Parts: sequence; C-alpha cells; structure tokens
Amino acid sequence: MTRAGAILLLLSLLWAGPLTVAQGAPELEVTASSPEATFEYDEETGVASDPAGIIVRYGDVQLTARTIRFNRLTSEVEAEGAVRIQQGKELWTGERVRYNFATREITANEYRAGVSPFFFAGEGLSGSLTNQVHSMTNSFVTTADRAEPGHRITARSLTFVPDKYVEIHGATFYVGKVPIMYLPSYRRHLDRHPNNFVFVPGYRSLFGPYLLTTYNWFASTNLGGAIHLDYRQKRGFAGGPDFFYDLGQAGDGELLTYYAADDEPGLDSRGEPISRDRYSVNFAHSARINSELTAKAAVRKQSDEYLRRDFFEDEYRLDVQPRTFGELSQLWPQFSLNLLAVPQVNNFFQTVERLPDARLSALPQPVGATPVYYESESSLAYLRFNYANEVQPSYEGFRADTFHQLTLPQTLFGWLNVTPRVGGRFTQYGMEKNIAPLDGSESRGVFNTGAEVSAKASRIWPRAHNRLLEVDGLRHIVEPSVNYVFVPNPSVAPDELPQFDYEMQTYRLLPITFPEYNAIDAINSQNAIRFGLRNKLQTKREEAIDNLVNWAVEFDWRLDPREDQRTYSDVYWDLDFRPRSWVTLSSELRYDINETDWRMALNTITFEPNDRWNWQFGYRYLAEWPGMGPDSGYDLLVSSLFLKLNENWAFHLGQQYSLQDHLMQEQFYSIYRDLQSWTAALTFRWRDLHEGEDDFTVAVTFSLKAFPRFKLGQDRNQRELLLGG
Repeated sequence: MTRAGAILLLLSLLWAGPLTVAQGAPELEVTASSPEATFEYDEETGVASDPAGIIVRYGDVQLTARTIRFNRLTSEVEAEGAVRIQQGKELWTGERVRYNFATREITANEYRAGVSPFFFAGEGLSGSLTNQVHSMTNSFVTTADRAEPGHRITARSLTFVPDKYVEIHGATFYVGKVPIMYLPSYRRHLDRHPNNFVFVPGYRSLFGPYLLTTYNWFASTNLGGAIHLDYRQKRGFAGGPDFFYDLGQAGDGELLTYYAADDEPGLDSRGEPISRDRYSVNFAHSARINSELTAKAAVRKQSDEYLRRDFFEDEYRLDVQPRTFGELSQLWPQFSLNLLAVPQVNNFFQTVERLPDARLSALPQPVGATPVYYESESSLAYLRFNYANEVQPSYEGFRADTFHQLTLPQTLFGWLNVTPRVGGRFTQYGMEKNIAPLDGSESRGVFNTGAEVSAKASRIWPRAHNRLLEVDGLRHIVEPSVNYVFVPNPSVAPDELPQFDYEMQTYRLLPITFPEYNAIDAINSQNAIRFGLRNKLQTKREEAIDNLVNWAVEFDWRLDPREDQRTYSDVYWDLDFRPRSWVTLSSELRYDINETDWRMALNTITFEPNDRWNWQFGYRYLAEWPGMGPDSGYDLLVSSLFLKLNENWAFHLGQQYSLQDHLMQEQFYSIYRDLQSWTAALTFRWRDLHEGEDDFTVAVTFSLKAFPRFKLGQDRNQRELLLGG
C-alpha cells in the first residue's frame, strides 16, 4: 500500500465510527518517519507498523512508534517499539505505552521522561497531559541530563505536576550507587526557586583573595530575597539584604542594599578621600494599574560615585549614573499624560531636577472631516539644574512650553508620500534663582515648517537561487526620503535661556523635526534637508523571510548653516549583511564629509553555525567623544570565541587589543565544566589599567541547571558576572 493511500484509509477508519473529533478540533495525521518510507496497515486488527517508525500528530502532541494499534471507539492507541510522546517541553518514552488522544491519558509499565528541568524513569506510569498530573511507582527522579545520572532520588511512589510540585513517598537520595539519605515523604515546589547558597571564591589583585556569599530565600511566589556576605582580603567585609516582591495588580519591585566597611576606598574624581563607610540603596517599583495607566518609581542612593564601579562592575558598565525618578503615565486613544518627578539624591552626579514635569501629548489625529492632521505636546515644569559636587551654583525656575503642529499627509501617483507641516511653539520661563543667563522671566516663540517626501518600491525575483548565499528567491525594497526643515531665528536665542533640556552630544544623528527633537531650551534656527535611503534585500530561509542586506544611510545638507554648524553633517551608515544564515556582518559608520575623515567605525562579523561554537570579531574606532578631547577616543580590535568541545567541556575566550597603544587591554578566559546537575566555570581576566599595576582576577562560579543563575547567554554578554559582578 502506498504511503498516501495508507494515510487516507487509516484516517477514514479512525474517524468514521460513532466517536469523532469535535468540530474545530485538530486533525489526526499519520505518516511514515521519512518522506520516502511507507508503512503496513491491517484493516482487521487496526495495526499499522513500520520498522523505521510511524508518526502520529494530533494538535501539539506527537507520538512515534514502530507499531501502533488504534481503537476508533475510544481514540486510544497502543504503541510499541521505541515509543516517544512529545508535548511542548514534555517528552515521555518507553517500549510499550498506551495513550488516549481524546482524554490525553497515558499509561506505561516501564518509561523514561524528561520534563525540564527534571528527568524520570521507572515502572508504572499513569497520568494525563491535559491536567498535567502524573503518578508513578518504583521510580527515580534527577536533574542530571544523562542516561546514567551521577545522583538521583528513588521513590516508592511519585506524583509530578509540571511547574507546580513533585511529591515523593519512600524517597532515598543516591550519589552514584551509594544511598545517602532516606525521607519517608518529600514535596518540592516548582513554582518558586528553592532556597539556596551561592558562593563565588576568587582572587583579584585589587581585592586580594575574596569570597562572595549569597543566601537566596523564597517565602512564596510573591516574596523572596537574598542575603549577601562578602569578604575581600584588602577591602574588608561587605554585604546586605535584598527583597523582591510581587503585589499582583499593585505592581512588583525590589529593594537592594549593600554596605562595605572598605579598608582601601581610594579617591574620588576631585582627588579627595572616599569615606570608609560605603553603601548603596536601590529601590524600584513598577505597577500596571490598568491597560492605560502605569506607574514607575526608582531610588538609587549611593555613598560615592565609584561604589558601583568597585563592587558592581556589571551594573556600572550598563549604567554609569543611575537615575532616581517617579513616573505616572496615562494613555487615551488620542492623548497621553505623563507626570515625571526627578530629585537629586546623589550630589556627585549632575542632575536636572524635575519637581515635577507634567506633559500632555495629542497624538496625530484628523481635524474633523478634513485631510489635515493635528498633533501637540505641552508641558509644565519646575526645574533645577544642579552641577556635580556643586562646582557651580545651581539655577532653577518655572517653565511652561506648548507645541502645536498641522500636517497634510498625501499620496501622489499611488506611490509618492508627501507630508507638508507647519507648527509653532511658545515657551514661558520664570526664574526663582537668577544665576542662569535669564534675569527674571522671559517668553520665547518658535515657528517651524517643512515637508517630508518619501517613497517605497519593491521588486521580486522568485527564480533567483544561489546555494553559496542561501538565496531562494529575492525581494528588493528601497525607501528613499527627503525631509526639509525650516525654523527661523527664535524670538530669544538659546544662549539667553537656561539650559535644562539641552542638546546631548551623540554619534548618531539627532532628530531635526518636532516633537522628536526634544531639547526644548536649545532650539535654534534651522534650514536643512535630511536625505535618507534604506535598502532591504530579502530571501526565504527555513520557510521564513530573512534580510540578506539591511542598509540605511542618512545625512543633512544645511542650506543656511549657523556659526556653530557646517554645510554638511556627517554621513551615518548602518548595515547588516547576512551572506549565510549563520554569518552576520554589521557595520556602523560616521564619516565627516567636511574634513574627509572617519569619526566612528563599529564593524563586527559574527559566526554562529551551530550550538558548538560561535565567534565574533570586531573593529571599534572612535575619533573622540565630542568636547572630551582626543584621549576620549579609542582604536580597538575585539574578539569573543565560544567553543564547546563535548558534553562536558566548553571554553570562552575574549580579547581587546588597542591599536592606538599597541597593547592588549583586556583578556578574558572561561573554562566551563558540565557536572550533570551543575555547571562550573573557572574564569581568568587580565586588564591593563595604563596607570599602576595591572588588574588580574580569577574566580570560580557554579550554577544549578534546574535553576540557572544566569539567563541564556547572559554570562557571555556580561562577563563580569562570572567574577561575582
């Protein structure tokens, strides 16, 4: 019998009787294990068999076996020979299994199962994949993902509910073949992490030998925390409690505390001694009151500017200056209201306090039955500019700002998008401390107009094929755009106003249209055209659309440049090229047309052919950060290689080489060892600090597979975590 004929005959037999699948239920599909194979079917006995295997699919359940016997009245199947039943993350195997597709009940005499993060084996299985309750007898459970686990818990009877609990009766804990402990009854909750200790021993030249200790505790799914007790031989003892909570609709948050009696605190940025008593208190809360109303709050208090750099290096690299704020946001279909309060809690960080700042925005919306659209943004704020360490006196005052704009989006010829716009802004200042350029009060008016012209075109080559580049058909999408902006001289120049919201220096081109350009106090005249071009070249890979090329470029032509401007802005380029599904070349460039010189180059090539190895190699160049001098730039080669030798051993190697100084700035090496239920990492890091002795660190970290310490790939992206943070 042919494969197709067998399938049709089997399906008709299965579902022709009194018991049929309910309307809307998934279809039952029976196929051979490979497209070329066929299977034998006996109409009288209802048995289908194939030594290579038969696959039965029903919804999200897939059953594989060498022989299957169907009962069309009960929807039950008896499967024999290398039986596998897969549903989501659950996998059940055995030589002889009975399974009901209607009730999803499963029974077996001998079985093995994997329901991450646990693995089971034994005799006597009964359960249901619907209510997720499984009962087993003469079984064992382990978290080791090996055929012969190094440790396990044997049980007279066992009940397992995925993501909820495991209940064991007559339990004996074995290491190898040696019984270690007997428990008459044991119940472990899976919906919360078990209480545990974490130890990170190591040595760092700046700390001496150290031991970082954490006890993680979990009172319930809504409350947990950690207690830290750290010792660094050169720096002394440190630690503190953390709390994590979930109040349901009232929100969730955390309170993190840390205190260090530092024996060698060093000097701050002013060259003054840092106090021996160093601490940090971090509080964060977030609540989604309803689908339109959200509230957020964060307090980041620390004793000095370098505490995070010294003791929480991973956090310091992500955010050098954490912000304290409170925010309330309300959304409506056409409007949004945002209330923001920002106090200064650390006087060694420059801060613009907002006490508070209320902002009402009208989203683009049609004006009556006309084709004209209206948008606006208005704010009312009391602001205070505080310099770090009070190097200059602060200034503060009241500011009311309102911006309104009309646009007329049109499509011409069916493909050309033209959007002219006209708008205006009025800002009122009232100063309480007359130290800023403004004396008393002042009002400013700004007019803006312009138009954006854009188009989008595409073409398809369905017969384009290239094995080298994994091309299966091509689609080219091109999106050119021209955006003209005209802003005459404001009624008051920026240098005559207090700069609360000033223009931040960045190597990405800043927006030139309102309200995207949000440096309210720095608004100045503008007569410029921004040219943009985006190209996408797409193909089909693994039944999905993949970008072979994704390239965007833009620059500004200033028709009437100000004294602080040049005729042409820098050209910014962003490119991703994937010649293969496992190779990606990324490039971010910024080129100075006026000086014909590169200002930034971030080029990276990434190889990810499989889960056994990946390599990322890059070149990073920055001429200098604007206004920070030539020493603020860099010229680096970076490399990151991950290699998995086998199931037990893996390596991660990272290097950073300075072409400017001709030296290896940083080397990072990690050796991973799989210990069945655990993974261990031995990490070495060496850094050239330019001044003083080099910084050398070695540390050992452990992670339980069932409840890993790090998210997938986090320890490679934030390598400082392997050193204890």
